[in-house]
Amino acid sequence: MRITHLNAALLLFLATSAAILTVLGFQHIGGYIPCKLCLEQRQPYYLAIPVAALAVILAYRGAPTWMTRALIAIVGLLLLWTMALGVYHSGVEWAWWPGPTDCGGPLAGPSKSAGDLFDSLAKTHPPSCAEAAGRFLGLSFAGWNVLASLAMAVFAFAAAARRDWN
Repeated sequence: MRITHLNAALLLFLATSAAILTVLGFQHIGGYIPCKLCLEQRQPYYLAIPVAALAVILAYRGAPTWMTRALIAIVGLLLLWTMALGVYHSGVEWAWWPGPTDCGGPLAGPSKSAGDLFDSLAKTHPPSCAEAAGRFLGLSFAGWNVLASLAMAVFAFAAAARRDWN
C-alpha cells in the first residue's frame, strides 16, 4: 500500500481512537478509576480524534494537500501536549516533583441509601495522582501514554512534512 496523506490521516484517526478506547476499557471494564491527571491526559485525544477525522475527510474529498498536512501537524501538536502531561504525571508518580494539591485521596465506599449517596459525594475524592493504578512492564498508564503519544506524534510530524504524497 502506498502511503498518502489520506492513509496517514486515517492511521492517526485509528491510533488516537484506539488509545482512548483502550483507556476507557481499562476504566469501565477493568475498574481502574482515573485520577485528575489521567483525565487531563485524555483531553488532547478528544481533540485529536475529530481533527484527524477532518483530515481524512478532506484528503478523501481531494482538498488541497496543505490543508490535510496542517491538520495532521495539529494532531501531532495535540499528541505532544498529552505526552507532556504524561511526563508530568509519571514524574508525580515517581515522586520526582509534587503533583497538584487537589489530586487524590481514597474513594468512599458504595452507598446504601440516598442520604449515604449525598454524604459520599461530598466526601468522595478521585484516586491519588501520586500512586500509579498499576504498572505493566515497569510503566504506569501515564508512562505508556508518553511512549504511545510520542510515537504517534513523530509519525504525524513526519507525515505532515512529506510534500511528495498526494
